[in-house]
Amino acid sequence: MGLMRSVSGVRGLVGEEITDEVAARYGTAFGRFLGGGTVAVGWDSRPGGASLHSSIRRGLRNAGVSVVDLGVVPTPTVGIHVRTHGLAGGVAVTASHNPVEYNGFKFFSSGGVFLGPKDVGELFALADGSLGGDGVTRGVERYETEAAYEHAALVLAGVDVDREAVERAGLKVVVDCVNASGGVLLPDLLRALGCEVVELNTRTGTAFPRGAEPIPRNLGDLGRAVVATAADVGLACDPDADRLAIVDAGGTPIGEEYTLAIAVRRVLSRRRGAVVVNVSTSGMIDAVAAEAGVPVHRTAVGERHVVGKMMEVSAVVGGEGNGGVVLPDVHMGRDAATAAALVVSALVDAGEGGIDAIVAGFPKYEMVKTKLPLAGPVDPRRIVERMRSSFPEGRLDSTDGAKIVWPRSWVHARMSNTEPVVRIIAEAEDAGAAEELIGRVGSALSGMTEGDRPCAG
Repeated sequence: MGLMRSVSGVRGLVGEEITDEVAARYGTAFGRFLGGGTVAVGWDSRPGGASLHSSIRRGLRNAGVSVVDLGVVPTPTVGIHVRTHGLAGGVAVTASHNPVEYNGFKFFSSGGVFLGPKDVGELFALADGSLGGDGVTRGVERYETEAAYEHAALVLAGVDVDREAVERAGLKVVVDCVNASGGVLLPDLLRALGCEVVELNTRTGTAFPRGAEPIPRNLGDLGRAVVATAADVGLACDPDADRLAIVDAGGTPIGEEYTLAIAVRRVLSRRRGAVVVNVSTSGMIDAVAAEAGVPVHRTAVGERHVVGKMMEVSAVVGGEGNGGVVLPDVHMGRDAATAAALVVSALVDAGEGGIDAIVAGFPKYEMVKTKLPLAGPVDPRRIVERMRSSFPEGRLDSTDGAKIVWPRSWVHARMSNTEPVVRIIAEAEDAGAAEELIGRVGSALSGMTEGDRPCAG
C-alpha cells in the first residue's frame, strides 16, 4: 500500500516503505521546511529504530538544522521539550501502536504540537521533490538526558495529586511499558506520585513481549501480574507512551475508553470548561460533561484534530477514546504519563471501592472495535455512500468517514490514518447489538475490503 501519510505523520513497513534512506530524506525535508533552528529528536526503542533515529538526525543536519538527541523517550516528551526550550520543531521516530514490523516519524511544530494539515502537505511535497544538497552535515548535534525528568516534573505540577493520600492508601500499581519508551518515565513517575510500583516489560531496547497496542487481548500478562502481586490496578501503554489502558484488581482489562472517561471526570470535578474528543469516542464523555454542565466538541480522528479544536475553544481536557488523554496544563498532546497521574488520583478519591467503583459510576455501554484490510485503493467517499445507503434509519455524521447515530447507539467506519485498513467501531447498550452493527458494516463495505475478515494485531 506504500507509505501511510497524514497529520499522524509517516508510517510503513521497515525495510520496504521505511528505510534509512527514507528517514534521511524526511529529515532533510523537515529541515528545509523549518528553514533553520534546532530540532529535538527521540525514538520509541522499537527494534530497528536506532538506525532510523540516526538517519533522520543526519538528514536534519544535512539541511543545516542543529539537533538535540533525546535518545529513547516517549513521543509526548519530544513535544514537551520542543515547547519548553523554544525549539524550531521535533521528530519522534515511532510507529506508535502499530505492530513491531512498522516504523515511522511524527513531526512537531515550534509549539510542541503535531504539524497541521497544511504544514504536513508542504512537508510531504518537499520530501517528494528534489532536495539537492551535497550531503555535508552542517548542523551541530548535542545530547540531552534530562528530557524525561522534565516531563515528569510537568505532570507532577499539572495534575492535582495528593501524594500523602496515595501513600496512606498504599496504592500498588503494575505498569507494563511493552519494553519501549514508557519504561524511562512511567515507573519513576508513579513512584514520585507515592505508589508502590511493580515493573513489567520496562526494559527498553528489547523485543516487544506483546502486541504493541494496549488493547484487552494484549494485556493477559499484565492481568496475571496484577493478581499475583495483589495490586490495586494495572496500567499499560503503547510503545511511544501516548496512550494508557487499565486493568482492574481482578486482572481484567476494563477497556481503553474508560481511561479518558476517568480522566475527564477527574479534571471536571476540579475545573469547569469545554471538552474535546473525536467522533469515535464513547458516549460516556457526553454523560460526564452533562454532569458538569459543560459542552463536548467532537472532531475527526487524530490527535492533531483534537488538539486544534481544544486550542480553538480553550478546552480544559480532551483526547481520544483509545486511551489518549490531553491535559493542556501539562502538554497539548496525548500523554500516558498524564493519564496515569489522573487515574491514580481518581483511585485515591474512590477509596476502597477502587476501579470497580469508578467504572460502576459511568453509563453502561458496550463498544466493539475491529478493522478490515483494504482490498486495494479506496476513495473514502465511497465509504460514506455505502454507509448512507445501508443505514437509512440512522443520522449520518460525516465528520470523519461515516458515523451512523441513533439515540443510544452508533457505528463508525473510516479509513485509518496509519494502516491500510478500514476501522470500524460500534457502541450500544449491549455487546450483541454492537456486534450486529459491526457485521452490517462488513456487509455494506463488501468488495472494498477483504470480505469481513478482521485484521490480526
